[in-house]
Amino acid sequence: MRIGAHMSAAGGVHNAFQRGKDATCQSILVFTKSNRQWKAKPLTAEDIADFKQAEAEHADIFPVAVHASYLINIGSPKPELWEKSYQGLKVEVERAAAFGIPYLVFHPGSYVKSDEAMGLESIARGLRRLLEETAESAPNTIICLETMAGQGTNLGSSFEQLAALLEKAGPSDRLGICFDTCHVFAAGYDIRTPEAYRETMSEFDRIVGLDKIKCFHFNDSKFELGQNKDRHAHIGDGYIGREGFANFLNDPRWENHPAHLETPKVETAEDGSEIEMDQVNLAVLRELIK
Repeated sequence: MRIGAHMSAAGGVHNAFQRGKDATCQSILVFTKSNRQWKAKPLTAEDIADFKQAEAEHADIFPVAVHASYLINIGSPKPELWEKSYQGLKVEVERAAAFGIPYLVFHPGSYVKSDEAMGLESIARGLRRLLEETAESAPNTIICLETMAGQGTNLGSSFEQLAALLEKAGPSDRLGICFDTCHVFAAGYDIRTPEAYRETMSEFDRIVGLDKIKCFHFNDSKFELGQNKDRHAHIGDGYIGREGFANFLNDPRWENHPAHLETPKVETAEDGSEIEMDQVNLAVLRELIK
C-alpha cells in the first residue's frame, strides 16, 4: 500500500507535496479549497502549473486524492440546500480534474428530516447528474463515497447502503469507495483480528465488490466496535489496534492502493514541546508490514 496523510494546502495545493515529503508520505490527501466554505476561488493557470511542477518534483508521492467540503449534503430533503450541495460537489470534482487528481472523496450525505429511502434516492440522483455533467470535464476523476460511522441520519455506514447508491447511480467506472477504518469499525464491522478482517472483507465483496475500493482512510477509533461515533485515534492507540491495520497492510489485494491518515496532527510532550504525529503514525504502520 502507499501510505500517507491529509496534508495542508495552505498557500496553494502544490505546497502539500513538500509537506508530504517532510512527513514521509508516499501519497497525500488534500483539500483544493476551504472545507468550511461554499465559495471557492477559481483556479488559475498558475495554480495548475505550480501543482504540476510540484508533482513532477515529488514524483515518488502518488497518487493524490481530494477530500470534498464537509458542507456538502446531497442527501438533504431541502431543494435549495440540495442544489447548493450538488453544485459544490460538481466544483470539487472539476477542480480535482483540473489538477489531474484521480480520486475525489466525499461524505455521501444525511437524510435529516426525511427518511433513509428518500435520502439514498437524493444522493443517487445527484450522482447520476454529476456523472452526466462532468463526463467531458472530469472523465478520469473517480468519485469515491466514503464509508461512514452511522452517526445520526448519515448514510453510507452499511455495506447495503453503499451498494444501493452505486447501483442506483451507476453502474459507472467513475464511482468508487473510500474505506475509512474508524468509520467501518464504528458502524459495527470488526477488522481487529485476521479472522474478523477476512469475514468483514468477504461481506463487503459479496455486497459491494472489493474492486470498488479505490482508497483508504487509516484511523484508529476512540470508541468501541459498533458505537457509531466518528472519533479518530492514533494508530494502535484506539480500539482497532495495530493488528487491525496489519491486516490491510499485508493484504496483497491492496498493493498500490493509497491509505491516508486523518489522525490528530500534533500532540504535546511532557516537556511542553510539540510532536508531529503524522511521522509517528506512519512509522507505526511501516513497522506492521511483514
